[in-house]
Amino acid sequence: MTLVSPDSAPHKKAKALKSSSRRPAKELCSECGLCDTYYVHYVKDACAFINQQIAELETQTHARSRNLDDADELYFGVNQGMMAARKTEPIEGAQWTGIVSSIAIEMLTKGLVEGVVCVQNTKEDRFQPMPIIARTPEDILKARVNKPTLSPNLSVLEQIEQSGMKRLLVIGVGCQIQALRAVEKQLGLEKLYVLGTPCVDNVTRAGLQKFLDTTSKSPETVVSYEFMQDYRVHFKHEDGSTETVPFFGLKTNQLKDVFAPSCMSCFDYVNSLADLVVGYMGAPFGWQWIVVRNNTGQEMLDLVQDQLQVQAVMSSGDRTSAVQQSIPAYDKGVTLPMWAAKMMGIVIEKIGPKGLEYARFSIDSHFTRNYLYFKRQYPDKLNAHVPEFAKKIVAQYRLPE
Repeated sequence: MTLVSPDSAPHKKAKALKSSSRRPAKELCSECGLCDTYYVHYVKDACAFINQQIAELETQTHARSRNLDDADELYFGVNQGMMAARKTEPIEGAQWTGIVSSIAIEMLTKGLVEGVVCVQNTKEDRFQPMPIIARTPEDILKARVNKPTLSPNLSVLEQIEQSGMKRLLVIGVGCQIQALRAVEKQLGLEKLYVLGTPCVDNVTRAGLQKFLDTTSKSPETVVSYEFMQDYRVHFKHEDGSTETVPFFGLKTNQLKDVFAPSCMSCFDYVNSLADLVVGYMGAPFGWQWIVVRNNTGQEMLDLVQDQLQVQAVMSSGDRTSAVQQSIPAYDKGVTLPMWAAKMMGIVIEKIGPKGLEYARFSIDSHFTRNYLYFKRQYPDKLNAHVPEFAKKIVAQYRLPE
């Protein structure tokens, strides 16, 4: 397809429609931002919740799709290698040690890209996402720390074309990156780099507030949080303190409906279409998990290699019984007393799955939950929407009707 200019008739029509028409994905819209641009006329092909096409886009991006018979690729996607890493000199105020910010800064300062699509927050609200095209290291640093709410990252695509920018880094999550890859050839870029983060269970801003109010002792002072490998939610507060809450102590009965329908229907936890993925779930506690998917991803990682401590990925324990037990517990909204939750957390931290097995535990737990949700809500769309790798993963477990 040829690129349609902003002033052409299709774009003008799209601009007129986007403010008045319902978004094509309807309640499954993940608010990735594509519908907020004149690229909205591609959305029925590009949207992950209308046209699931991970296998095809893997081939477009990585020159092949994942091998479903390879245990690691089945779960973690096409890759050239994985490692655990952390910065030897962490960036102050980063969510973890600042690997993502460091890569973005190096790419910008070395001239590999002219801009970086990332997400700052609004002046009024630390958790309200504000996508930008960063042009300076200072802009990138202002975007550090995750914003655990639905974020319209792709809303800045119009600015890219209008600026004449030709080399770009985009930082984003799976649904955003699938849409981006689907319209990549229409952006007029000479080179696109994609740095992904794993993503699961985002919420609206109101949903986030309910989660904070329900879970933290001091919701008004929370700066960031993460569901970590020690089976606890870690809340960082303004005064530098950390509060932890065991997974098993979450008020599931009150929080079952807080997650966005798009996140309850997502099967791309590991950001399959990024060139490089930086997260935490496949690494030991205190380390970050890095997945190099292709040569472009290796080029990006090479820029910061001398700033990192690295170690091989590891895996221990067995996730399967824990996942099987969690399926009916979540389905019924079981909530344990906090004393029991803490005891269970201590035991599972000692004997439970770690490293890549913890990552598989997390993927299995969410895929079985999401499969059930989609089967119940959209049974006629189930077969087309669920990728083959996810069907194979879910098939390992007994699911309720």
